[in-house]
Amino acid sequence: MPEESTTEVTAAGIARLAGVGRAAVSNWRRRHADFPKPVGGTETSPSFSLADIEQWLRDQGKLAEVPLRERVWQQLASHPGGTVTGLLHTGCALLLLRARPGAWTELAALPDDRLGALLPGVFEEVLTARFGPHRSVHTPTPAETLPAVPLLRAAVELAGELGGARQAFEFLLGRHLDANPRQYTLTPPPLAELMAALAAAASEGRPVATVLDPASGTGGLLRAVPHPTALHAQDADPDLAALSALRLALHGDADVRAAAGDTLRADAFPALAADAVLCHPPFNERAWGHDELAYDPRWEYGFPARTESELAWVQHALARLRPGGTAVLLMPPAVASRRSGRRIRADLLRRGALRAVIALPAGAAPPYGIPLHLWVLVRPGADERPPAETLFVDTAGLVPDAGRDKLPWPALKNAVLDAWTGRGGDESVARTVPVIELLDDEVDLAPARYLAAPVAGGTAPELAAVRDRLDETLRRTRGLAPTPVPARPAPRPLTTVGELARTGALQLRTGGSGTAPAGGRVPVLTEHDVLSGAAPSGTLPAGGPGEEPEEPVLVAEGDVVVPVLGGGSVARVVDAATAGAALGRNLQLLRPEPAALDPWFLAGFLRGTANNRQASSFASTATRLDVRRLQLPRLPPADQRRHGAHFRSLAEFEEALRLAARLGEQLVQGLYDGLADGSVEPA
Repeated sequence: MPEESTTEVTAAGIARLAGVGRAAVSNWRRRHADFPKPVGGTETSPSFSLADIEQWLRDQGKLAEVPLRERVWQQLASHPGGTVTGLLHTGCALLLLRARPGAWTELAALPDDRLGALLPGVFEEVLTARFGPHRSVHTPTPAETLPAVPLLRAAVELAGELGGARQAFEFLLGRHLDANPRQYTLTPPPLAELMAALAAAASEGRPVATVLDPASGTGGLLRAVPHPTALHAQDADPDLAALSALRLALHGDADVRAAAGDTLRADAFPALAADAVLCHPPFNERAWGHDELAYDPRWEYGFPARTESELAWVQHALARLRPGGTAVLLMPPAVASRRSGRRIRADLLRRGALRAVIALPAGAAPPYGIPLHLWVLVRPGADERPPAETLFVDTAGLVPDAGRDKLPWPALKNAVLDAWTGRGGDESVARTVPVIELLDDEVDLAPARYLAAPVAGGTAPELAAVRDRLDETLRRTRGLAPTPVPARPAPRPLTTVGELARTGALQLRTGGSGTAPAGGRVPVLTEHDVLSGAAPSGTLPAGGPGEEPEEPVLVAEGDVVVPVLGGGSVARVVDAATAGAALGRNLQLLRPEPAALDPWFLAGFLRGTANNRQASSFASTATRLDVRRLQLPRLPPADQRRHGAHFRSLAEFEEALRLAARLGEQLVQGLYDGLADGSVEPA
C-alpha cells in the first residue's frame, strides 16, 4: 500500500492547511528546529511530506484536522504523473462512481493492491460505454493506477462531502486552472452562458440538441449548453480533450464524443451536421495550415489569408452545421476590419451567413485588455433567401470603466438577447444595417462604425446642469480653503504605530485575501480607490466549487487605510458609505481604539511627507512603506480632537477640489463633443 508520506506539499499548501500566510510558514521553518525537513522540490521552492507537516501542525496546536478537500488536492498535486494525469485518473474513478455506484462500493472494500489491479478493467468498461471505443480518455494501466489508489479513494469520499461526482471534479479542476492561469485560455462561465443563449435564440425555436466545439479547451462552452442530446469536442491538446470528455460526462447525460487533434488539419467530425457550434478559437495563428489546406472544401466563402486564421475557424464552423444551424464564435476585433479578410466578410454577408456582430466590453475574456466580438452565423439553406440586414450591437457603453472582475453579466446578457429579438430601442447599443450599405471597399464590420455614438457630456441641458454644479463646487471650495496660522515649533514626545499596536491602542490588518461567499458579492476597496478618493470598485473572487469561502478583512467606519506601495503620503478615514467593503491588496488597515486615538488625528499625522520618507524603504523598482515606523505625537484626547477637526476640514477641501476637477473635465469634453457633432451651438 502506498504510504501517505509520498504526498508532498509546498509552503503555499502548508499556509492553506493552517490558515496563515506564507510568511508565517517561513517563520516556523526558521524558529522551530523540529519543523519537518524538505523531501523534494528545489532550494527556493521546497516541498515537504504532507503526513509530517500534518503531524507537526497538530503537535503545535495549529491544526485540528486537514480538511478533506485540501488533503485530496495535495494528493492530486503530488501524483507521480503530474496534476493533469492525476485529474484524468480521478475523473475515471468519479465517472465509475456516477455510472455504477454499487460497483465502486464493492471494489472499495478491497485492499489497495487488489483495487489497483482491478480498476483498469472496470474503467475500460465504463469509458467504452460512455465514450465509445475511439475516445480521448485512455484507460490507465495497473502500474499507473496503483500509486493513485489513495487519491481515488479520497476523491470519492470528497464527492460524498461536496454533493456528487460532478462537484468533486469541478472543485479539483477549478483548483488546477486557478493555480495555472497562464497555461490555459479559458472562456469565463458568464460569457459561455451568453454564447449558448445566443445560439438558442438564433435557432428560432428549433431544438439545439447536437452541439460542437472544435477548440474545446476544458469544455466550458459545451458545459453551458442546456439539455443537449449530443456534445462533440475537439482540441489539439490530448490532455484537454480528455479533461473535456470527463467533465462533460460528469456534468450530464448527453452523448459525449471528444477527440484530440488539430481541428483544421485533422477534423475528427467531418460528417457532422450540428444544430449549433460554439467556439473560442485561438487568435492570430500563422501556422494554421494555410499551405496544406489551399483546396479544402470548407472554404466556401473564400480561401483565408495566412493572417486570417479566425476566418478559417468561421468557415469550419459553418461547414459543420446543418442548414439553418447556428454558430457563435468569439473573435478579436481586428477580424471585423482587416483588409486581407474583406472578400470573405463580403461573401458571408451576401449569402446571409453572418447575422450579427456584437462588441463586448474589455474584460469579458482573455486577452482582457481588448474589447472582443461575438459573431453569430447561420448556415444558409439551399432555397433560403438571404436576409437584407445585419445586426450590430455594442455593449461597451453599458459598462464604462468596468474591469474583468466587475462586469454586470446579467445586464449584458439581457441587452444582447433583447437586441437579437428586436426589443432594444437604443441606437447607441443596437442597430440593423442593410447589407448593401456594408458592401463597400472595406467591408468594415466593427459595430461602433454603425451605431450612434453617445455624447460624452450629454445633451445641452445636461451640460448646463454640469456647469451649475461646477459653479456651486467652486464656491464651496473657496469657502473650505484653509488659512495657515503660524505656530512656534515646540518639541513633542513621539510614538510609532508599532508601539501603539503593541499597547492595544490600535489594530493592524493587511488586505488582499479572501473570497466571496457563494452567491454573494462583496465590494473591495482597492489601492486605486484610496489614492483617488473613489468608492470601492473591486469585487472579491469567487471560491472554487465546494470550497469554503476565505474570510476577507472588512473595513469599518473610523478605520484608517494606508497604501504601502508607491511612496505617496495618503491615508483615508473610512466613512459609513465605505464601511463593510473588503480591504484590497497593498493596503494596510489601522483600527484605532476610540478611547485612545482619534481617527482623523491619526490619519492626518500619517500623511506627513517627512513622516512617510523616514518610514519608507527603497527597492530598485518600488518604494514600500513600513506602517509600523510611522510616527505621531503623544497628545491628550482633547488636543487629538482639535488636530483631527483641522485634518478633517483639509480632507473635505481636498475632496471638493477633486470633484471640481472631475466636473471641469466632464464639461470641457462634453462641449468639445457637442460642438463637433452639432448637438451644441457656439454661444
